[in-house]
Amino acid sequence: MSEPRYLMPPEWAPHSSTWLSWPHKLESWPGKFEPVPAVFAELAYQLSRSEAVNINVLDEAMELQARELLGECDPEGRYSHRVRFHRIRTNDAWCRDHGPNYVFREEGGRRDKVILDWEYNAWGGKYEPYDDDDAVPSRVAEIQGLPRILPGMVLEGGAIDVNGKGLLLTTEACLLNPNRNPSLSREEIEARLGHYLGIRKVLWLGDGIVGDDTDGHVDDMSRFVGESTVVTAVEEDPSDENYEPLMENLRRLEGFTGLDGRRLEIVRLPMPEPVFYDGERLPASYANFYIANTAVLVPTYRCARDRQAIEVLQRCFPGREVVGIDCSDLIWGLGAINCVTHEEPAL
Repeated sequence: MSEPRYLMPPEWAPHSSTWLSWPHKLESWPGKFEPVPAVFAELAYQLSRSEAVNINVLDEAMELQARELLGECDPEGRYSHRVRFHRIRTNDAWCRDHGPNYVFREEGGRRDKVILDWEYNAWGGKYEPYDDDDAVPSRVAEIQGLPRILPGMVLEGGAIDVNGKGLLLTTEACLLNPNRNPSLSREEIEARLGHYLGIRKVLWLGDGIVGDDTDGHVDDMSRFVGESTVVTAVEEDPSDENYEPLMENLRRLEGFTGLDGRRLEIVRLPMPEPVFYDGERLPASYANFYIANTAVLVPTYRCARDRQAIEVLQRCFPGREVVGIDCSDLIWGLGAINCVTHEEPAL
């Protein structure tokens, strides 16, 4: 019998839903947790206008809190039927990294949807405990009755971005970091990405942006917006700490080719003005957007470049409404919109 073939669709492919994990860990937003649930409610509301939304909560009290905040966003309850809550315990709210990685499996002439259950270690063991987060994919698979596949490798969703046609973007700073898979070589990592995600070519970028505690997740910098088009964050100020790493990644992107040997189309996305809290530079980036069925949700930071970023992305997605979501409070947790969402593709 032939080996099964796996394929991870791109984020812009049709979704059956989006998954969120409701925030509850005060230490992730020290001294500034209070406004964060309202940001999640706004995200859930905007997503529910586009597709079904699944939200992981700890208990009934958390569900009631979430429903109340959602009701403030959607007082007429027009989209409340699209929101569903699940009693799935989490340690934190970063669903992009601990959520289920759905892929399509082709075997014996049939195609089905399965969940890849990558290992999760809280970005190299930085934040303990993380056992509940690591168990989220298995619990979702049980609820949905979907097959669960164990690739046997640490991998976070924010560390990769795919075009659905064999290309994958990632960074050396993250995937080759010894705090993830010290026993795997670069070639072995590429082989697993190839087998389980349908990848034929890995495009390696370098370092991540300043303030990113994930060791350089690609969803803060460079994203596929089409099969051969990448939008990438660029810092124009040579004195800014992000200038050189982002220029180096731009140079790499300009040298990459697709499977057809042609160079990729590169779209430059501005960086926001630096965002600080308590004297700490935060990893604010417009590249941390999320592509829903009818909308693209973009983090904004109350600065003059917000409008420019929205306009750039609107040109990339002419068939979707690009909506800015104020993430000035959310980013204190060191992540934004893509970090807290996980798409479930439609089969």
